[in-house]
Amino acid sequence: MNGQASQERQPDTGVVLRTAGEADLDAAAALFRGYLDFYEVRVEDPERPREFLAERIAKDESLVLLAEVPGAGTVGFAQVYRTFSSLALRPAWILSDLYVALAGRRTGAATALLREVLRRAAAAGAAAVQLETAYDNHVAQGLYEAEGFVRDEFHIYVHELKVLEGPA
Repeated sequence: MNGQASQERQPDTGVVLRTAGEADLDAAAALFRGYLDFYEVRVEDPERPREFLAERIAKDESLVLLAEVPGAGTVGFAQVYRTFSSLALRPAWILSDLYVALAGRRTGAATALLREVLRRAAAAGAAAVQLETAYDNHVAQGLYEAEGFVRDEFHIYVHELKVLEGPA
């Protein structure tokens, strides 16, 4: 999914997007920790977010995009997983994570990341891009709806499982 590392300046914002690779793990992990903090996820091992991203990138299990804003540095990231839509009989993408640090907010970084995910998903033949966010994250909901996302008619259920052994 990651393919060649590439950089692309977004003409309307000046935001530079790139596919994260091994050399980007520190920057990506710092943003990932910010994302986990935002959702109040407690992580026992401070290195685990970096290890998690490294595993996903090395195994080509996710696409991680980074957003850089001139003068502010790498300020945002998005992480996408591929799956399939049985109802559409086609691939589908899950935008699992989208986060922009305070220094990058109101710069167009989130919009640029979201649009790049949609562009790449369409180019890959995906039927849809699915995401979820907290009920009270109205800023994100406004962005998603402005970019054409609609709430679907399905309810999402989750059954969390306890880890019996170490990570697989």
